[in-house]
Amino acid sequence: MKICALAATRGALRMAKLSGLAALAFALFSPAFASLGGDVGSVQQDQARIKGTIQLHASGPYTVHEITAPTGTTVREYVSPEGRVFGVAWQGPFVPDLKQILGTYFQQYSAAVRTRKATYVGRRPLNIQEPGLVVQSSGHMRAYFGRAYVPDMLPQGVTEEVIR
Repeated sequence: MKICALAATRGALRMAKLSGLAALAFALFSPAFASLGGDVGSVQQDQARIKGTIQLHASGPYTVHEITAPTGTTVREYVSPEGRVFGVAWQGPFVPDLKQILGTYFQQYSAAVRTRKATYVGRRPLNIQEPGLVVQSSGHMRAYFGRAYVPDMLPQGVTEEVIR
């Protein structure tokens, strides 16, 4: 009887280890839904994740991919001729998932926000001007807006004012 119980426990442990490894592999190798700094393929991933409709607008040396979520929030992703997302902007009743649209820049953004909160108490628009990342955001309940861009990735002749 004890041998059967021991074998069952070992089998359960083995299954738990395999499940843990499978979860780790999925977390490490699942596609990142990165936008800022990502390639044009990340725009379609964002659209699927947001479950929104998309419209393309060609505007000189870049293309704007505008995704409208069912919640009413609009996310615009600015893509360079090289196929890289150099800026994102949002507006609507809800702030979009910034971890998703900032992609690999989210950690830099989070660190900058923590630093700002440690040195300032109160409300004001967010204005992060870090080397390699600019994020500006403001608004109030049901009316949020913001933008983020990588200054070094702006196409030739394009200024940050176009990201809105």
